[in-house]
Amino acid sequence: MMIGSRIRDLREAKNLSQGDIEKRTGLLRCYVSRVENGHTVPAVETLEKFARALEVPIYQLIYDGERSATASLPDNSKDNLWGSSGKDARYLHRLKACLSRMRSEERAFLLFTLKGMVRKKR
Repeated sequence: MMIGSRIRDLREAKNLSQGDIEKRTGLLRCYVSRVENGHTVPAVETLEKFARALEVPIYQLIYDGERSATASLPDNSKDNLWGSSGKDARYLHRLKACLSRMRSEERAFLLFTLKGMVRKKR
């Protein structure tokens, strides 16, 4: 999967420069260049920034084909899922932000600790 080349193609199709993407995303132009040339693989949060800057849905950066009706995501607005609104959504957003700042080893240790706590509770 060549996400970088897709980002470049979309950027060029919209007649945007790497500097324009830098202004829209807050990412450095040299980072945008590294992503487009395949030297760096962006995180999901960074892909969201690229998608907003290019004014496209995020799946267009990842998926090569046409979006089919069978592969569509469920509409969560009809469901009353935990974390979809209000206080729970704010908590979930804060948790996501904290976990994204952790290193993978720290996340693995946290998961290991939580699994141990669940086992003790049973």
